[in-house]
Amino acid sequence: MNTQEYLDLENEYGAHNYKPLDVVLNRGRGVWVWDVEGKKYLDCLAAYSAVNQGHCHPEILKTMMAQAQNLTLTSRAFRNDQLGQFYKDICKLTRSHKVLPMNSGAEAVETVIKAVRKWGYKVKGIPEDQAEIIVCANNFHGRTITIVGFSTDPTARTGFGPFTPGFKIIPFGDADALEAAITPNTAGFLVEPIQGEAGVIIPPDGYLKAARKICDAHNVVLILDEIQTGLGRTGRLLAEEHENIEADLTLVGKALSGGFYPVSAVLSNKEVMDVLQPGEHGSTFGGNPLACAIARTALRVLKEEKMIENAREMGDYFLKGLKTVHSPHIKEVRGRGLMIAMELVPEAGGARQFCYRLADRGMLCKETHENTIRFAPPLVIEKDEVDWALEQIEAVMTKPF
Repeated sequence: MNTQEYLDLENEYGAHNYKPLDVVLNRGRGVWVWDVEGKKYLDCLAAYSAVNQGHCHPEILKTMMAQAQNLTLTSRAFRNDQLGQFYKDICKLTRSHKVLPMNSGAEAVETVIKAVRKWGYKVKGIPEDQAEIIVCANNFHGRTITIVGFSTDPTARTGFGPFTPGFKIIPFGDADALEAAITPNTAGFLVEPIQGEAGVIIPPDGYLKAARKICDAHNVVLILDEIQTGLGRTGRLLAEEHENIEADLTLVGKALSGGFYPVSAVLSNKEVMDVLQPGEHGSTFGGNPLACAIARTALRVLKEEKMIENAREMGDYFLKGLKTVHSPHIKEVRGRGLMIAMELVPEAGGARQFCYRLADRGMLCKETHENTIRFAPPLVIEKDEVDWALEQIEAVMTKPF
């Protein structure tokens, strides 16, 4: 089958809730992917950071194959030999007290909302059904009804109400707004260290440290959604480390899977997680042995192969190179580690056309919010590959159409 035949199948039988670039991929290794016509591309999206370790990492693949031959699923009705080892590995790595495993990032967000609300009632003493959670404008925490209910993106919200109450929206990066929004019924503050889907929006220096201090002063749980920023993407294991703080609860996912199998987790201090009792929350697939074995290896290779350090070094190099590209189309380049955005001026006519031009040259990236291109390759990218990417970007951004 050729590319058009695959596109025709998707268009005929699939829901139209995505608008991907019209490339059909069938193979990947490291930072490279190939389409059904045999064309090779540098992947600069990394499945929204789910393949930080690179496509088809051999050690994770070996673990998946071995575990799949032994045991894949028991449900949490019974115990399995991988779950406790996964708990220990991730808690020791992230200095967490407790962990609750789920499958998708959105499930992790839903889980933390339940846990923090219950903590608010059982520990803080908030009146039943009055708990508030503060979130930020332009957030992206997933696609469930509850989550899109506290989104400010009209595309995410329109047509899906009524929504779950109990959320208060404040500007991102504004510590004074956080302080002003807190009431005696505030249970938690849920925030991304860097807003990825919004276009790699980085808050002012000191924002997370100020948020930590404010939450402590008001007995509010600080929740960091590190599903996209965590596990090496910003050049640190967790993005909170850039400001030397620790959240009360941290959400991880995406790269926890190594790109092989859905797995996410809520990392918590003991006080919050211990409010959940048997029967109050769960998932048939959450904590299954296949996911746990894969996650353990995904974490191990991040550390052993120094991918986090490489993300920091190559991210700095990539960002510096992008800032030397002089084009009337470019408004701003920003980023941290290998989480980088190039925002275009509105007169450029939208980022998507530039993504297609880059794809023609063998480089895959994706637009977000109309005028921004994200560059987020797997953390195993090497200097010569960054140099090649910069050549393609400069050619596309500086040559006339």
